[in-house]
Amino acid sequence: MDRNSAPIMVAGQPVNWLGANFWSRTGGPLMWRNYDPDTVRAELAVLREHGLGMTRSFFYWPDFMPEPQRIDEAMADRFADFLDRHAEAGMSTVPTFIVGHMSGENWDPPWRDGRDLYADVWMVGRQAWFAGEMVRRFGAHPAVCGWLVSNEMPIYGGGDAPRQVIAAWAQIIRDAVCAAGGQHPFSLGDGAWGTKLTGRHTGFALADMARLCDFLGPHVYPTGDDEVRQHYTAAWECELAGTFGRPVILEEFGVSSDFAADANAGRYYRQVLHNSLLAGATGWIGWCNSDYDDLAGQDPYRHHAFELHFGLTDSHGNPKPQLAEMKAFAETLQAVDIGRCRRAAADSALVVSSYLDTSYPFTSPDDAGYIYDTLRQAYVSARLADLPLALARENDGIGGDALLYLVPSVKQLLAPTWHELERLAIGGATVYVSYSPGLTGWHRGPSYGRLNDMFGVEHQLRTGLIDPIEDDQVTFSFVRDFGSLSAGKRLTFRAGGNDHSRAYLPVRPVSAEVLAVDMHGRPAVLLHRVGEGSVVLCTYPVEHMAAATPRVNPEPTSALYEALAAHAGVRRWLTVDDPLVASDVLVRSDGTRFAWLVSQAAEPVTVKPEPAPGLRMTHLDGSATESGISLAPFGVGVFRLDASPIPNS
Repeated sequence: MDRNSAPIMVAGQPVNWLGANFWSRTGGPLMWRNYDPDTVRAELAVLREHGLGMTRSFFYWPDFMPEPQRIDEAMADRFADFLDRHAEAGMSTVPTFIVGHMSGENWDPPWRDGRDLYADVWMVGRQAWFAGEMVRRFGAHPAVCGWLVSNEMPIYGGGDAPRQVIAAWAQIIRDAVCAAGGQHPFSLGDGAWGTKLTGRHTGFALADMARLCDFLGPHVYPTGDDEVRQHYTAAWECELAGTFGRPVILEEFGVSSDFAADANAGRYYRQVLHNSLLAGATGWIGWCNSDYDDLAGQDPYRHHAFELHFGLTDSHGNPKPQLAEMKAFAETLQAVDIGRCRRAAADSALVVSSYLDTSYPFTSPDDAGYIYDTLRQAYVSARLADLPLALARENDGIGGDALLYLVPSVKQLLAPTWHELERLAIGGATVYVSYSPGLTGWHRGPSYGRLNDMFGVEHQLRTGLIDPIEDDQVTFSFVRDFGSLSAGKRLTFRAGGNDHSRAYLPVRPVSAEVLAVDMHGRPAVLLHRVGEGSVVLCTYPVEHMAAATPRVNPEPTSALYEALAAHAGVRRWLTVDDPLVASDVLVRSDGTRFAWLVSQAAEPVTVKPEPAPGLRMTHLDGSATESGISLAPFGVGVFRLDASPIPNS
């Protein structure tokens, strides 16, 4: 399956943005009142020296539009100089119109007077007029490379307006930008926080945004209880956004030095940059360019003190470890000629339930968050299993060109989807489903349609009850060979979940073969051969159990996925026999393959990667690699996969 979306285009050429969200240290959001061209020149120079080529910039709305019909000309002149400083540095910028919200505070122009930003026709007209005026003034400047409507508009204007109203608001502003001559890539700057990304229902539906925007821009600042999940969350959100066929720019990510030590902050940047690249992101804009210690008495920093220290540089312009990681990443992008690279095709698909993004009648609103968390954990397990995945959204049709379909810890899919999965299995695919009764008591239990017939079992469920997992650990003992797992192999999982979800599915095999039993001798993994393929049932919600468990990764689901891949004949270009090191491959247009190794180990590790038959791993300069590849703590290595020489006969 193809895992690629189109790259972002500027002047007819594909580009990869690497830059920083920019507020000058002379004022943060009030920089235009305290504008200093020399300081801006110095700030941009540091970014440029470290390989960054662009910024995301902001029209602080109360300053630029002090009256409904007037632009402040002094502010406009300063922004023009700001663009000149970018051109001088060989950089570009994406201006943001409605700001609005910033760093823990909302600022209104004084004339807003509480009007609704989406539904008040006059107010929408004022926003559209302002956007059009900015495009007319600055759209021809060579330093402008795109346009954004807002900064996290669901916070500033609220995200609970009807979907149709928000889509109309966005359409009107886009039309104003186009009418003013705006030709650059356009997006909303909303953070891509709609239901179809994060499992939280708002009026900012990503399906609408994808129709209106030239790229989608997730803003990702995760918190959690598992470091590996933390390192993959931005990648996961880029994967989800990428299913809408638009380029994905990681428009905001970063960490305050108040929340993470310098070394740990640098490692987080490294993980986010490389993992999101391998997840299909084509641009990265860190938050933000500078620290602001001299602004401690100014809002929003006065009441959000941690916002002082998100910078790539300190308040004196000295680079922090985060900027060093951006520089190293820029060098990697250049070394592989990233603009010509695409993700290798995948033989495996992770099925994304439509209940993530659709409110069906009489279903629980908690379903979406459950699905998001479970799928993210399944994605992490697949990455650690070196299993390239494409995402198959149920709403768009799950396709038919994968060898392996993963349906992890699922309570419900649409009835036609179950028929489609069975048809795919009959045609030769392997379909894996792990059971879950769901997170709530609302219609508690599996909604699979033809559960018994599809899986070759007779379930033993009881009305309104679950079969609880009472052990703290669940052990699968394989009673026959399956893929890469031999008979006698044991996998032990930590049990997790709440009073509804911590449950197993009691079944009796009919036409299914028992592959593994649990610690009580009950069927845990079963194989049902149908037509040319097979359906594999796991009677425990192993992905959900892991998602609900702190500090769990790596965990044995990766080994189960490896076995499924081997059974299904899935192609893996490179594998690493260490669950803390993941691999993936990008392919350049000339056929050159580049292999990434990404470590989740807190200590140095040495691994021996195993390329697919007919390939050998070399350094980027073509020289031979050592017998073992050493990676620093949470380190990343990039190599080539070349064809193995044919031995002399």
